[in-house]
Amino acid sequence: MALTGIEIFKMLPKTNCGKCGVPTCLAFAMSLATGKAELASCPILDDESRSKLEAASAPSIRSFTIGNGERALKVGGETVLFRHEKRFENPPGLALLLSDTMINTEIENKIKSFSELSYTRIGFRLRPELIAVKCASSNPHKFSTLVNQVKNSCDASIILMTDNASIMSEALKICADRKPLICSATIENAEEMAKLALEFGCPLVAKANGIEELDALCQKLMRLGVKDIVLDSGARTSKQAFHDQIMLRRLALNQKHRPLGFPSIIHAYSMADNPLKEAMIAATFIAKYGSIIILSDFLGETLFPLLTLRLNLFSDPQRPLATAEGIYDIGSPTQSSPVLVTANFSLTYFIVSGEIENSRVPGYLLVKDTEGLSVMTAWAAGKFSADNIASLVKRSKIEEKISHRKLIIPGYIASESGGLEEELPGWEIQVGPREGAHIPAYLRQWTQGE
Repeated sequence: MALTGIEIFKMLPKTNCGKCGVPTCLAFAMSLATGKAELASCPILDDESRSKLEAASAPSIRSFTIGNGERALKVGGETVLFRHEKRFENPPGLALLLSDTMINTEIENKIKSFSELSYTRIGFRLRPELIAVKCASSNPHKFSTLVNQVKNSCDASIILMTDNASIMSEALKICADRKPLICSATIENAEEMAKLALEFGCPLVAKANGIEELDALCQKLMRLGVKDIVLDSGARTSKQAFHDQIMLRRLALNQKHRPLGFPSIIHAYSMADNPLKEAMIAATFIAKYGSIIILSDFLGETLFPLLTLRLNLFSDPQRPLATAEGIYDIGSPTQSSPVLVTANFSLTYFIVSGEIENSRVPGYLLVKDTEGLSVMTAWAAGKFSADNIASLVKRSKIEEKISHRKLIIPGYIASESGGLEEELPGWEIQVGPREGAHIPAYLRQWTQGE
């Protein structure tokens, strides 16, 4: 059972050193008890107390990894009901459903889509992680053949979907090295599935008919030694699944009910009869509170919005999304191409880079690390002024890429132009537009002036 803040406080050093990031040990204890702090933040805690406090500091929802390699998916670890309270920890995985009753052409096309649908946004690679392989034929040979095809044709993490333990055992012999998710254990087959999960070292879905039955099933699996469990309440309508997800999260976080303190799986494909509605349902459970969401198909027009939504919701609300500092080539710039500088707030970067692309004028974009602040905010905070912009220009060695010495700065910081000319002797500082929408016209005029 989780410790209270006062119980935790009694085991802390009580030095009020502040090294944990809060001023007092009592405040740290209260944050630890509510899951808003990490035990590792206290550098002077003795080993005995640390071991006793591990249970209190562990997330109420168990965290573990499905699969391995580049598409391995870490699930669980959540500590809050609402993102603004702290942050959501591990983005949910999106899974593509394949069935052993599909024709081979359809299977090949879907695997191809899975492999090809990948996007880059603000330095992040956005793509799905999982393929769910369903045994709909009850034929062990057909199921094993499909599992083998998926394993050999892509790097997806795998979900194996059958309630038949003997069929599951044969499939696990093929892909156990991928650490697949076993789906599912029920009240009827719990012992057999638990044995397979322990034998092959794989996480296991617990599927029940309602939360009460799920609670009993999870307790049974835990007694059998299974530690990594994924919850399936059995709901196959969006309304019931939504209700169950909220109840499961509240029981785990607010009530500290350990048997239900696990990530969950959502069968979105069973809740809609068209791709757009299915995508809307998936979007709902990205926010509330699915850890794995299975879709019937991946289409670019629905997958990209879901991946973008996931990225936005699972960013830290206390830390703005930022682009890495450096030189970015927009188009295919040459020695005579313009050089612009901007802040590394992701929205600023995408607006500016997008408008440079719209201008059809290839250029270099120097991005300054402003700790994720926009141009005006960073300038007001002293993080985007003449001295640190000049330092970036020198560090970047942009002069080796261009034949001119002209630097275009945002119109909002025109007052820094004089200081920049002093910091960068031999450079001509040009004041660009205040608004991103005016960049294309400005750059076209700039090239004519050249």
